[in-house]
Amino acid sequence: MGLMDKIRNEFIDIIEWLDDTNTTLAWRFPRYDNEIKNGAQLIVREGQHALFVYRGQLADQYQPGHYQLTSENMPIMSTLQGWKYGFNSPFRSEVYYINTRPVTDLRWGTPQPVTVRDPDFKMVQVRANGATIVRVTDPAAFLRQVIGTESVVDMEQITEMIRRNIALAFSDMVMASGLGAIDLQGRQVELSDKLREFVAQRVQSFGLGVDQVTLSISLPEEIQQAMTRGVARGVEASGFLNNVGDLNRYQQAQTADAMLAAAQNEGGGPMGAAIQAGLGVALGGQIAGNQGGYQQQGYPQQGGYPQQGGGYPQPQPGYPPQPGGGQPTPPPPPLPSQQQFHIDLNGQAAGPYPAEQLRQFVASGQLTPKTNVWSNGMSGWAAAETVPALQGLFNSPPPLPNTPPPPPPAQ
Repeated sequence: MGLMDKIRNEFIDIIEWLDDTNTTLAWRFPRYDNEIKNGAQLIVREGQHALFVYRGQLADQYQPGHYQLTSENMPIMSTLQGWKYGFNSPFRSEVYYINTRPVTDLRWGTPQPVTVRDPDFKMVQVRANGATIVRVTDPAAFLRQVIGTESVVDMEQITEMIRRNIALAFSDMVMASGLGAIDLQGRQVELSDKLREFVAQRVQSFGLGVDQVTLSISLPEEIQQAMTRGVARGVEASGFLNNVGDLNRYQQAQTADAMLAAAQNEGGGPMGAAIQAGLGVALGGQIAGNQGGYQQQGYPQQGGYPQQGGGYPQPQPGYPPQPGGGQPTPPPPPLPSQQQFHIDLNGQAAGPYPAEQLRQFVASGQLTPKTNVWSNGMSGWAAAETVPALQGLFNSPPPLPNTPPPPPPAQ
């Protein structure tokens, strides 16, 4: 290599960046100790932005285009270098290329749950995740705040910073909205735009802009199960819970499921057997209640269950068959039940007893007209003498006189 070739190689005549990635945000032209000669060609492609830095100071900036570096299109550099009448000799400067294309599919999520005040469930911890699209909107600010002295800056180097700011912005947005947990999940599309505004305010100082933020809010598992099982009967069209009492029913259902699982466990031992027995009693009571409902509605019974099918019911015990094969006559309605009373015996409630049985308490002196009694339908305890159904217990004929009446006059 001759002397002229060596000198020629020390001068830079073409400056450009051929980026084959979509994750590199900034790249410094590898000048090393070479100088940029007068009239060198600067090529800035679409989605790029070029910045010249001279001795740590930001000089000229270039949008996409093809430039010939002369003093006419380098006004700031001319001022910094003192080129009053142009320049002919090579000069030194650092050249940074900034990628201004949007970077898509940056995933984010809240590292810790965010506590939300909910009108139905009090304090609820929710999580959120999604994706965002960011781009460099202010290359000069990005150079000062992010690049520094780095020769290459890719998306991985600022991903953690962006995720942290999105998580903080989500917390700020939740507090500012004042919405409950269920409301937040029902308005995710609307809140995505608000979250984008909160994030944009936080990353603006880094020279970054946010084109889009997607939002997916996750509720605690117990609330999701309550909604899935349909225990929230007071759900509005937007999916909001109106009745927190349904949460109690959900907890009762969970308890019943746990008891059933324990009863079905073969290794449950005596405890499992006891649970099975308890479930049997509860189930029997429920079936009996259902049968009572059928009987009240006039449905014929057979074997403890309503008669099914299109045939006539079979004769039951106590149902005499009718002549001619007709249907049996239904039994007479039950006699009206007697009113029963609780009484105060030595400061403790005893009973209930039917009114006729209370006569023996009157005879023994345990029930007096001043004794407090209560029955279903009464607003509270009252003295027995004030209850019309018990007043007859204390009405007795007057005692016989001690002297017999005089005999009738003789005829």
